[in-house]
Amino acid sequence: MELGLVGLGRMGGNMRERIRRAGHTVVGYDRNPDLADVHSLEELVGKLRAPRVVWVMVPAGEPTRTTIDELAELLEPGDVVVDGGNSRWTDDEKHAGKLAGKGIGFVDCGVSGGVWGLENGYALMYGGDPEHIAKVQPIFDALKPEGDFGAVHAGRVGAGHFAKMVHNGIEYAMMQAYAEGWELLEKVDFVDNVREVFRSWQDGTVIRSWLLDLAVNALDEDEHLEKLRGYAEDSGEGRWTVEAAIDNAVPMPAITAALFARFSSRQEDSPQMKMVAALRNQFGGHAVAKK
Repeated sequence: MELGLVGLGRMGGNMRERIRRAGHTVVGYDRNPDLADVHSLEELVGKLRAPRVVWVMVPAGEPTRTTIDELAELLEPGDVVVDGGNSRWTDDEKHAGKLAGKGIGFVDCGVSGGVWGLENGYALMYGGDPEHIAKVQPIFDALKPEGDFGAVHAGRVGAGHFAKMVHNGIEYAMMQAYAEGWELLEKVDFVDNVREVFRSWQDGTVIRSWLLDLAVNALDEDEHLEKLRGYAEDSGEGRWTVEAAIDNAVPMPAITAALFARFSSRQEDSPQMKMVAALRNQFGGHAVAKK
């Protein structure tokens, strides 16, 4: 089938290649002309035969909103727009409603796989009406990993991005657990080979995972991570997961702590720890470190 793909960065560019390898035609547009097959959204839409499917892979928020608004004016009844970025699920109903007023379908799709997706396939979580899902299904089949798993129709519009948000929240907590364990192993003087301890966990243990494999890869490249600064961004989905947990009264201590740990990584001289040190000094006479 034919697909229009908007956004050809690290994820989008690899997705275009994987879809083409499956025998489908992809017309790609990106603001970077060196990456694009066409020079505008209008040209992209013009090169596709109706009913069209256009997949959007641009940053969440305003870039996605403006892209979908422009597509709403270019597409025709019976066409379908897929938002495959990391949009907040609350935006999906707004997009679906706007497009439905013009007879255009909407599908939200959470995509996981990162830079490894080209070869390994992408895990897909999508939401929308079955009739709209059916029009995109050949592309889902091309992108997903081989085998019976790796793709799911999670529910109605918004369900795909909500599922991907929770997936990323779990990812936060898993990464934080590996990071804390690694730091403790590095701290003691009687564990001589922390990297090989991590490697030994890759087979036969209950904590083996792809994230563990990636941790070993990182340690092979830089055994004590001395080239890195202890700083980690958050994409926004961790925050949204915690907010959704609060809204639904779901206890989520591990994911919340992992999110807050990322915030603390951005403080070279933590104001909170200044207060903790001052209080310990006040009530117990504990020593404080002066600047």
